[in-house]
Amino acid sequence: MLDSETKRRIDTARNQLVGKVPDPKSQVEQITIALIYKFMDDMDAESEELGGKRKFLSGEFDRYTWKKLLAPDLGGFDVLTLYAEAIQKMNVNPNIPQLFRDIFKNAYLPYRDPETLKSFLKIIDDFEYDHSERLGDAFEYLLSVLDSQGDAGQFRTPRHIIDFMVELVDPKKNETILDPACGTAGFLISSYKHIVKNNSSSYNPEKDNINGNGNGYNGDKLTPDERKILALNIKGYDISPDMVRLSLVNLYLHGFTNPLIFEYDTLTSEEKWNEFANVIFANPPFMSPKGGIKPHKRFSVESNRSEVLFVDYIAEHLTPNGRGAVIVPEGIIFQSGTAYKSLRKMLVEKFLYAVVSLPGGVFNPYSGVKTSILLMDKILAKRTDKILFAKIENDGFDLGAQRRANEKGELPYIINAIKEYVKSLFKGTEFNTDDYKNILVSSKERIAENGEWNLGAERYQPTNKINFSKYPYVSIGEVSELITKGTTPTSIGFDFTTKGLNFIKIESITDDGQFIPTKFAHISAECHNKLERSQLKIDDVLFSIAGAFGRAAIVQKNILPANTNQALSIIRLKKELVYPKYLYWILKSAHILSVVQKLKVGVAQYNLSLKQISELEIPLPPMKVQKQIVSEIEVWQMDNERLKGQIVVRGQKIKDKIAKVWGE
Repeated sequence: MLDSETKRRIDTARNQLVGKVPDPKSQVEQITIALIYKFMDDMDAESEELGGKRKFLSGEFDRYTWKKLLAPDLGGFDVLTLYAEAIQKMNVNPNIPQLFRDIFKNAYLPYRDPETLKSFLKIIDDFEYDHSERLGDAFEYLLSVLDSQGDAGQFRTPRHIIDFMVELVDPKKNETILDPACGTAGFLISSYKHIVKNNSSSYNPEKDNINGNGNGYNGDKLTPDERKILALNIKGYDISPDMVRLSLVNLYLHGFTNPLIFEYDTLTSEEKWNEFANVIFANPPFMSPKGGIKPHKRFSVESNRSEVLFVDYIAEHLTPNGRGAVIVPEGIIFQSGTAYKSLRKMLVEKFLYAVVSLPGGVFNPYSGVKTSILLMDKILAKRTDKILFAKIENDGFDLGAQRRANEKGELPYIINAIKEYVKSLFKGTEFNTDDYKNILVSSKERIAENGEWNLGAERYQPTNKINFSKYPYVSIGEVSELITKGTTPTSIGFDFTTKGLNFIKIESITDDGQFIPTKFAHISAECHNKLERSQLKIDDVLFSIAGAFGRAAIVQKNILPANTNQALSIIRLKKELVYPKYLYWILKSAHILSVVQKLKVGVAQYNLSLKQISELEIPLPPMKVQKQIVSEIEVWQMDNERLKGQIVVRGQKIKDKIAKVWGE
């Protein structure tokens, strides 16, 4: 387990390089090279202490020992010259493993500042490792700086999501495990640790959870032969040579003497097409590279979209009893293109048993892309005619840019629910979704009904219509912490500024509740602090009380800090009672707008009082029903936008045909 001191040193090393090496991936490479260099020297020093000889930095490479590199009488430029020469020549050192030679291949020092190098090497000198597992944990932390460095849709997967997926798939010690887009080998390392954990006498499944992977487990129940087989069973591919190198280091430093990571184009090469695996994990690239993809013809689904092809590849390369888990973008879930529908049809009929919806901010701060996890099991898919849908609202971290940990994480709860569902399938017993929050089960027949094979859970909510008459009515004031309105800066002697904090006017909001940043005004921080009454908070509901009729919006974190003016009321709800999106849609409803139309005064510009807003009555169903209503509305919206897009495309095709008739 990574200790805080090692973590602090890695952070210090990165900070030392930032001025000269701004690219995070290059920082990782420079620190990796230096750590491996120091690690080899540490092992040589230990050998000498035990009466043996130096192995790695010996013979003609003896001149590059760490001790000579840090000799106090060596000048700054001499250190720079010696180090640069050492890392460039290390790839031809016959005394080190081929893996290490590959790591040093094409290595170079990207800066020529001796003071930066000397400070950096001093930090690296503080690292001491008595076992490669400790270095492996440190290296994994180092890789975490790449967690979401998006490149053509490639986002490193957060560790807790990896462990969540591995826990659900539950790879075994005798199974082959593959990641066809392995990145830095996160899924492979987690699978290895999961197997070690489950084969340790100290492991207690009743007490330990998914956060326990690798924490002090020694795998004492694994025989030497089983460990050898395990090392041969774990395999990864990646198209990027940089990612392959990082994966090789990561696995080697976790005890894999000959890690099986290959530079391989999963989508265009057929070389490994006939290789299958019992377990497959992946978080494949979400976007196709520039220039597109030219896949071979062996895929079941014809497409040039990378996310479609990767999911197809994973499904097709599971053994007859194979299992898998793959992260996919929302396009896989509901897009109506032929390839997407064909893929979903194949998955539902042969592979899929569950879909887990992840929160939209899992990949923050680098991407707010909405994703889901597809869980495949070829045996389970044959045993049931149903698909389970689970929705995670809180993954244990706030969804803002900082992704701070919180205590509301639902991953263990969802794991338990899905495992209970799987047990019920094997036992032939009934699984009651009413016992679980945000879990529902739909028949494959219903999913197939309209030929869309949509995998959005909202489509399969119970179809009984909500009868508002059976729910109590409450005034908005009763379920709000605060109802107020904004203030203009001029009322307290301030002017608007060209830059500064956001100030929301009624024209800053569209009719469908979207904010328009280009139409924000701005104020100074001093003015913001003085306008205490009009300071906005996340999830505040804004509703027009003057000016544009019926305009409403929900305050989002990305526009804060912000204020608003007197044309907008600020409704701060008691969120344990009312879901903000539910109130937003109620305020946009024809009923409320008709009531407001009768209450408003004025001709050229209408006005409402805060008292009138407070007294508006709304139906108050349970929170679960409120969220169900919002989900159904949002699905309808997506379908509506999709149909609009199809009409536009078809309209353009008709215009093009008419133009051809007239020879235009």
